[in-house]
Amino acid sequence: MSENPQNPENPEDPERVGAGGGEVEPAEPVAAGKAAEAEVPEVVKPEVVKPEAAGPGERVEDVRVPEAPVVSPAPAPAAVEPSGRRRLVSALWPPRVTRAQLVVALLLFVLGLGLAIQVSSTSENSALRGARQEDLVRILDELDDRTQRLEDEKARLEKQRSELESSSDQAEEARKQTQEKERQLGILAGSVAAEGPGITLTVGDPTGAVESDMLLDAIQELRAAGAEAIQVNGVRVVADSYFTGSGDDMRIDGTKVAAPYVFKVIGKPEDLEPALNIPGGVVQTLEKEQATATVERAAKIVVDALRPAKRPDYAQSSSQ
Repeated sequence: MSENPQNPENPEDPERVGAGGGEVEPAEPVAAGKAAEAEVPEVVKPEVVKPEAAGPGERVEDVRVPEAPVVSPAPAPAAVEPSGRRRLVSALWPPRVTRAQLVVALLLFVLGLGLAIQVSSTSENSALRGARQEDLVRILDELDDRTQRLEDEKARLEKQRSELESSSDQAEEARKQTQEKERQLGILAGSVAAEGPGITLTVGDPTGAVESDMLLDAIQELRAAGAEAIQVNGVRVVADSYFTGSGDDMRIDGTKVAAPYVFKVIGKPEDLEPALNIPGGVVQTLEKEQATATVERAAKIVVDALRPAKRPDYAQSSSQ
């Protein structure tokens, strides 16, 4: 076999010698390699580890098999949390009552009861709390006038005492004061006619809704304002007068009276009229019942209805 001068190291060079001894074109190794890579799937080769301290003639190989990927177990399905309604029901039922809860409930009950009593006690002054400034000023003036009347009465009594103490003829002075006192008591008792400034209150009742207690409230307001003599439809009203019935059967001291009810009152008009027109007073109460109330001032009111003097059956004077 002759040596190939082109490739002395490999006499049979496939790139230069064909099967018939002729020269052939060299194959394209790159393209063949790519085709081989495309056809052959990639195989993971085991890693071979050769220890450095291997002696001659010794073959030590440590083949490491690639570890399988660790697959985590699927998490267990989470427990379904109960809904808000179920949690509320489970917390409230069955009821679990402790001593502390009972004490708190008792304290809350007492607190609520106290608040209710406080509200009910203050509701009576609701009319005054909602009144206008002019009405409040008028009420204060009325209270001042009442105080002034009491002060005047006190001063008059003190003057009478001084006159009795300083008079040379104490018996005559005492007789005069006794007569004056009898006249005043006769006016209050209704046995003596009286006249003076005052007001006239006319109450109309077209629907028959006026009750006897409404007329009695009007009498009480007038007395509190300083009324000295009162007459209603020809009936003298005194300390022991009473009202009964309603509508067509209204009676004063047993005497039947019919609407309109006319009150003739002797007293200071500046005190009597505001007492009837205060917020929540007589006039507003009657108007709520579909009745009418008219107040007129007069310089002279005549109260001439009389009541017979009644001797008390049991009460006697304690003076000697």
